[in-house]
Amino acid sequence: MTVAIFSALSAHGQAAARFMGSITAISGNTLTVKTDAGEEHQVGVPAEASLKRIEPGQKDLNTAASITFTDLAVGDRVLVKVDPNATGSTPQAALVVAIKQADVAKKQQQDRDDWQKRGAAGLVKSVDPSSASIVVTTGAGPTAKTVTIKTAKTTTLKRYAPGSVRFQDAQPAPIDAIHAGDQLRARGNKNADGSQIDAEDVVSGTFRNVSGTINSIDSAASTIVVKDLTTKKPVTIHITDDAQLRRIPDRMAQMLAARLKGTMPAGGAGGYGQQRAGNGGGAPAGAAAGGGQAAGQFTGGAGGAGGGGGDPQRFLAMAPAIKFAELQKGEAVMVVATDGATDVNAITLLAGVEPLLEAPAASNLLSNWSMGGGGAEAAGGGGGGGR
Repeated sequence: MTVAIFSALSAHGQAAARFMGSITAISGNTLTVKTDAGEEHQVGVPAEASLKRIEPGQKDLNTAASITFTDLAVGDRVLVKVDPNATGSTPQAALVVAIKQADVAKKQQQDRDDWQKRGAAGLVKSVDPSSASIVVTTGAGPTAKTVTIKTAKTTTLKRYAPGSVRFQDAQPAPIDAIHAGDQLRARGNKNADGSQIDAEDVVSGTFRNVSGTINSIDSAASTIVVKDLTTKKPVTIHITDDAQLRRIPDRMAQMLAARLKGTMPAGGAGGYGQQRAGNGGGAPAGAAAGGGQAAGQFTGGAGGAGGGGGDPQRFLAMAPAIKFAELQKGEAVMVVATDGATDVNAITLLAGVEPLLEAPAASNLLSNWSMGGGGAEAAGGGGGGGR
């Protein structure tokens, strides 16, 4: 988001060297800025430098507010233009344009909320470039349905870069770059029943589902090796800071599997919510209450009094987040990862899934959720902190 804004602003003064990133340190009148590529720059900010503050989405410097050096803080996003006429060993800034960290967080939350409200995520069923439309399958099991995504010349179409799970790495791509089986997330105005979206934004990518047992764990390299149940071959999975890791409690996994198979009796989830609220069941603080809330949504009614109209993907969002160190050799996992034969990066990893491996719809559930209910990253937010 901020990259696009700063790229537009950088048209002012192409001749001057410039860089953009986040402030990591402030010492005296010197800033240390780390770019998204990991490069660190130190730059002095003399009294005569121009300092501006813009809001996320603002592109016109003429309306930007002037600020002082003391208004800058670690964590702020900045575009720095270096004074080409300055002398000395440390580069000197002619212009610093800042977006405050709090403003970025607020805008990201607004984006996430909007993607949740007006978005849909699923697996691509078909693509018709002639009509500029895409049909996706959303949900899983009893909640599965098809949604038609209508695009226009004004629609922003992006595609994840190979090997990357970062939304900011997604690049513009035409509609014919999207293929059946891809994961896709779209945002726009929906019709009354949600079966069609007039898309403003579409992001897609080719990803891989891996389900199986962890054969080995390399803590130093943050990798696991899983024997894929489909190919019967080992796959090395890298767990980066962007990966979303969660573990489904046993009872929740059993109910979810039954729901996907269409065999869960009415009210079946209510007992789980009461059990978790009553004894904690080893869940982290707050997870017990969350389990009860999810149970009500899962069965289509409060306290489990319903016939099953809820969305299983929302149920997954209630599962406790875990760290890499909590994974165990020999346990079953389901992973959505970047495309690759034997070496991939995890996007979403779900542990505690032994009951789900018996439910055919489970793989689609996780694929949709990784860019849907768990898709803060797709909404322009940060990663899941998989370490």
